[in-house]
Amino acid sequence: MKLSKIIKAVAASTLALSLVVANAPDVSAKQTKTLTVGATTSPHAIILKHVKKEFEAKGYKLKIKEFSDYPEIDPSTSDGSLDANYFQHQPYLTSYNKDKGYKKGDDGYLVSAGKIHFEPMGIYSGKSDDLDNIADGAQIAIPNDESNEARALLLLQDQGLITLKKSVTPTTTKITLKAVTSNPHKLDLVEMDGAQIASKLGDVDFGIINGNYALDAKVTDKLLASESSSGEVAKTYGNVIAVKETNKNSKAVKALVKILKSDETKKWIKDEFKGTVLPVE
Repeated sequence: MKLSKIIKAVAASTLALSLVVANAPDVSAKQTKTLTVGATTSPHAIILKHVKKEFEAKGYKLKIKEFSDYPEIDPSTSDGSLDANYFQHQPYLTSYNKDKGYKKGDDGYLVSAGKIHFEPMGIYSGKSDDLDNIADGAQIAIPNDESNEARALLLLQDQGLITLKKSVTPTTTKITLKAVTSNPHKLDLVEMDGAQIASKLGDVDFGIINGNYALDAKVTDKLLASESSSGEVAKTYGNVIAVKETNKNSKAVKALVKILKSDETKKWIKDEFKGTVLPVE
């Protein structure tokens, strides 16, 4: 074969290959975006597992990294090990940024991409189960940490059992029992570690417990009254999807938040957790 013919043949082959490559599907464009989300097991990881199939039907992959405790979740999001996290409310997130010295615009600064659910604090039955006819001197265990003690006392006030100083709000800190201005039933309010109250229900008449602790202790059937999902407490303590500021407008993050806030997911949360976890309305 003459050299000119060989050159023409090579050129034709090269052109054909170029056309094949040009017309081939853009694999890189179709590659699935994997979103790695850190979450505490209950209820956050449970909720994420529920929406996983729907999220992945949108063309994404959801990798859920479960944590038994939460101190390392935010730092792992700040350093990029996690794309997002789901375990905390805004006051905790604000404190994290402040404690780490992160400011808006900093690489590690975390923001909320959406408020999803609320874990209402509830009054649970112990030795007694009748709030309407509560006995004088009934003993009620309440959390002893700053924000949760304020919430517990406000819940008792909402039930008409005590009256507080007008200055007490859901975000009041450094509150003490001196904030109680009226206690007509002479209730014995026992301060203790919030994580321990569920295990002490057999020793007190009632206990005020966070929703996640009630779930873990499997005492949800003892719930008598809880905070409203549409009140100031829910707005303040709704649990969020947290991301680095630069990831807030990520299509994958927006898609996940949209599914988590859908009417279908809200209904499932209500049915699944029976009042211990509520969607933010």
